[in-house]
Amino acid sequence: MVLPIYTLGQPVLRQVADDVDPNAPEMQKLVGDMFDTLDNSGGIGLAAPQVGQPVRVVVIDLNPIKDDYPQYEGYRHVFFNPYIEEYGTGPQESMEEGCLSLPGMSESVKRPATIRVSYTDEAGQDHDEWADGYLARVMQHEFDHLDGKVYTDRIQGLRKQMLKGKLNDIVRGHFSCDYKVKVRR
Repeated sequence: MVLPIYTLGQPVLRQVADDVDPNAPEMQKLVGDMFDTLDNSGGIGLAAPQVGQPVRVVVIDLNPIKDDYPQYEGYRHVFFNPYIEEYGTGPQESMEEGCLSLPGMSESVKRPATIRVSYTDEAGQDHDEWADGYLARVMQHEFDHLDGKVYTDRIQGLRKQMLKGKLNDIVRGHFSCDYKVKVRR
């Protein structure tokens, strides 16, 4: 079932999400609904708070970018209780990011190129592994949602000041997009 995506201004987007039991019966339905919602919106990643659920669940599907990043063809993954355990020591990289919860916006965000993450997968297997490149960026973006952050929180100085009008428009529901949303009323 396609769920509405919560936009900036919804309190759930600023909450720290709770750990879940990956084997709980409602998790299978939530994951299915999140993938339906992601597929419907044209995104590549979705965190549970973005559909109103303050729990540590993320889905990522990199198939839509396989033409630019062929190494991610077939990458469709569920992360239960994901955490970033460590950041790589190399240089940070800047790249444009957008977010389904901030329709119509994109900004350059600087992030570490490699991260070590822990999570449980859909089969109940625990993982502790390094990720790099575009996958590391998507993970950082989505895992930020689980800690009550959005990508614009990572922008500093004058550029952040210049975004205030756009962000206020989103909070007020003054935007258009091609997917179902829930705005603060």
